Amino acid sequence: MSANFQSLLPLLANPGVRFILIGGCASLVHGSARFQTLVNALKDVSPGLRGAPPGLPFFWDEATIRLGLNFTLTTDLRDLDLLGEVPGNGTYDALVPDSIEIQVFGTKCLCVSLPRLIQLKRAAGCPKDLEAIAELESLLDEKTD
Repeated sequence: MSANFQSLLPLLANPGVRFILIGGCASLVHGSARFQTLVNALKDVSPGLRGAPPGLPFFWDEATIRLGLNFTLTTDLRDLDLLGEVPGNGTYDALVPDSIEIQVFGTKCLCVSLPRLIQLKRAAGCPKDLEAIAELESLLDEKTD
């Protein structure tokens, strides 16, 4: 994990920001959010829409978050995906029972379990996710042996 992720994670772990690591971050770890709190947690790292045309207005505020579900952002630290729901029944409340509490860079957070991560990657069906499944299944086999 990069130093930028190390800097970004404590910002998200502020009291009141609820999150679960999934996707690429959860893969590396294994081998609802109150809107204003989320806005405040990220405001100093200049969140913007990833892939948007230059000059397209984007306001990182509570109203924007309320109107959206998933955000793919750039920040001063690194890219960040904020997903209200992921394929495979991946809402926050649905993922909590399949999550474990971990400590990453001295910050406590929830991380989706390895079996659930594999299920989510299958459901997403993206080429990069499908490529990761074999490695994740190997990691799961090692943990269950």
